[in-house]
Amino acid sequence: MFKLLLLGLLAAALFSSNFVLNRAMSLGGGHWVWSASLRYAETALLLAGWLLLRRGGEYLTGVLRLFLRRWVFWVLAGGTGYGVFYACLCFAADHAPAWITASTYQVTILMTPLVLRAFGRRVPVRGIVFLVLIFLGIIVINADRIFGGLSMAQVLAGVVPATIAAIAYPVGNQMLNEARYADGDESQYLKDAFTSVLLLTVGSLPVFAALVVVTMPPAPTVQQIAATTVIAVLAGCGATTLFIYARNLSNDPYRIAVVDATQAGEAVFTLIGEMLILGAAWPDVPGWVGFAAMVTGLLGLALWPRA
Repeated sequence: MFKLLLLGLLAAALFSSNFVLNRAMSLGGGHWVWSASLRYAETALLLAGWLLLRRGGEYLTGVLRLFLRRWVFWVLAGGTGYGVFYACLCFAADHAPAWITASTYQVTILMTPLVLRAFGRRVPVRGIVFLVLIFLGIIVINADRIFGGLSMAQVLAGVVPATIAAIAYPVGNQMLNEARYADGDESQYLKDAFTSVLLLTVGSLPVFAALVVVTMPPAPTVQQIAATTVIAVLAGCGATTLFIYARNLSNDPYRIAVVDATQAGEAVFTLIGEMLILGAAWPDVPGWVGFAAMVTGLLGLALWPRA
């Protein structure tokens, strides 16, 4: 269990670059559609290049054939789990501080049991109790900042899209998990985390292409392209593959919920990054209480006997 926890937290630390850099791009005038679209286009190229070097052209061709054979599934899974998810996060970053987006997104912790239930799986009640404790910690952090003077309009601009993202992400990931444990040649490819992420990433590209066509954003700047490349490396290739690897180590719903719960660490890492890079204020006592609740919930998930 500790291995799952540590892998998840490492992924959360890398993934927090999303929130901080997206907010920095927004403050610098970069359009949120390019922040989302470029990141996944670059991730697809990086992952394809990595698989080509590591596995060879024949393997990569097999992956592409797999995508084309079930393209509807991959567009639905990737479009939901990555497309809708990340478009909403980038939109939120354009309208609210990074810590609001990161903290609110943690509602995904409570969405995981519901999504698993929708797929016919159940998380033990004890696990749900710890998930609620983690979520309450997030609520305290947000409430502390709201009472600190942030406008409700700014809060809602970050909360609503981040909540949609929190639902979309576990849906896409669980669709992948179900496909991985199905019979057939497809499941063999999906044992590789890089391959899994590449398939979902390619499946998300139609969503981002549609966003570009509909919004017609101004051309991205060199700085925005560079920032999205950093995110693609840290979050797309690093954090996401680690997260999928940890999630795929077990088909047990409790362990899946533990991995998903480690995303709570993103709120902590994002706030630290925003303080160091963007000059955000340190949390006061209620904020630290919220962080303590999150840590307690994570430790409870990892340490409490299952029997």
